[in-house]
Amino acid sequence: MTHTHHKIAMLTAGGLAPCLSSAVGGLIERYSEIAPEAPMIGYLSGYKGLLLGKSIPVTPEVRRRAHVLHGHGGSPLGNSRVKLTNVADCVKRGLVKQGEDPLKVAANQLVKDGVTILHTIGGDDTNTTAADLAAYLHSNGYELTVVGLPKTIDNDVVPIRQTLGAWTAAEHGAMFFENVVNEQSTSSRQLVIHEVMGRHCGWLTAATARAWRDRLDHLEFLPEFNLDRKHKDIDAVYIPEMHIDMEKEAARLHKVMDTYDSVSIFVSEGACVPEIVAELEAKGEHVERDAFGHVHLDSVKVGDWFGKQFAKKIGADKTLVQKSGYFGRSAAANQADLDLIRAMVHVAVDSALDGVSGVIGHDEEREDELRAIEFPRIKGGKHFDVHTPWFTEMLKDIGQVT
Repeated sequence: MTHTHHKIAMLTAGGLAPCLSSAVGGLIERYSEIAPEAPMIGYLSGYKGLLLGKSIPVTPEVRRRAHVLHGHGGSPLGNSRVKLTNVADCVKRGLVKQGEDPLKVAANQLVKDGVTILHTIGGDDTNTTAADLAAYLHSNGYELTVVGLPKTIDNDVVPIRQTLGAWTAAEHGAMFFENVVNEQSTSSRQLVIHEVMGRHCGWLTAATARAWRDRLDHLEFLPEFNLDRKHKDIDAVYIPEMHIDMEKEAARLHKVMDTYDSVSIFVSEGACVPEIVAELEAKGEHVERDAFGHVHLDSVKVGDWFGKQFAKKIGADKTLVQKSGYFGRSAAANQADLDLIRAMVHVAVDSALDGVSGVIGHDEEREDELRAIEFPRIKGGKHFDVHTPWFTEMLKDIGQVT
């Protein structure tokens, strides 16, 4: 079967995740196996490159050495946060002229480049934007197949069981903490707070805590010389989906501090944000929000807030807040993610060549079948289920009562 009538384009968009480079590499490898004669290009900097018509070709040498991409973090194509339906923003950034419709500009570029298959590797915004593009082209009589791959370290896309990059980010967050936790020995009564990415979803914080405790299982200790596992274990995990009784937790952690001279907390960057925002606004402070109405988490500083809340209440002599976000999200994919990428890429290429658009994932509403999930069913902001058995077991184990 020949695919000479196809031309394939790829782009990566949104924030980084440890799968972008590998997913691009995997797509190049797979097409080289089953449609070697189909030309391929990569648009640079996500939708920005598509609007500006900036792309690079997949040359025979790139096809031959595509495996190299599996060993890298970031994206060889570059990313940007551009929303084609936000006309004012596209005009302001100089990506389209006043009076132009970015959707039309992007569509015209795809037609001009002769693209018949577009692979978008990104979160829910990236993929739903791609769906808008396909719908626009369809209404103008041009058939474009769009097949997305779901990347986000938050693992929060409905109805996808596991998004690309999330497992790696959890593992690297645990590696990050392996060093940071040793700060508990820098002073008496030390409070160590590990702030993990995750605006609305606590999956990554929970999974990072689990990955850290798995690493602890492989460390040897010397309790006879004050090197106790308890000094390095977690004492609390706080995520957006949980209600936290601050007074009760402070009383519990005060006892831990009295006994072990240190307390370690894992907290999602989105935990308690409504409470913090209400508190700041009650004091008359202005809280920054973005074009989507999301609170700028940098201005809220969740880890710092928890530090201030607890430091006094548990009698900490010193507080340290460390964020693993950029360290975790910019890693190269680990083996679990490489396996998931390979499985998704195979389905993505088959779907694309069959002319079936959608986002590839294990469909939780269709018995976890790995398939091209229809675009209208893709949404962000999936919540982590706090009743997940491994999570409730972990909380019980660290003495945290919910």
